[in-house]
Amino acid sequence: MRGVNADSRQVNSTALSRLAVPAGILAAVAGAFAYVAAVDPNEPGHYPVCPLLRLTGVYCPGCGGLRSAHAFAHGDLATALHDNALAVAAYLGFAVVWTVWAVRAARGRRLRIDPGPVLMWSAGALMLAFTVVRNLPFGGWLHP
Repeated sequence: MRGVNADSRQVNSTALSRLAVPAGILAAVAGAFAYVAAVDPNEPGHYPVCPLLRLTGVYCPGCGGLRSAHAFAHGDLATALHDNALAVAAYLGFAVVWTVWAVRAARGRRLRIDPGPVLMWSAGALMLAFTVVRNLPFGGWLHP
């Protein structure tokens, strides 16, 4: 009987140790979101201005990302999407990848991310299209 309990404790401690890195990453991301939720990026002076926007007046793919994270952290999905829809997609993508990673780590399996050239080119094309459209007159609804 003692051997069974010792074995189950060993399995539990091993599973917990395998979850240490995913848990650390989640804690760091949660901390960053908590900070952005507490310190409003809509108030001037808290965060630096996007250098591309300041110098050229062109919105980059990341413009509005902090405002989007602030709105997302406060549960205002409509404002988060308006401020930076691409960032909201990235938050959801992170949640999916992190969940798969944590489940695989708990089971003792490695997470292998190999996006391949088609996915990478598609992601780049999406970011480029998002940037171009948000800077055209009819893309004003994508301005942060």
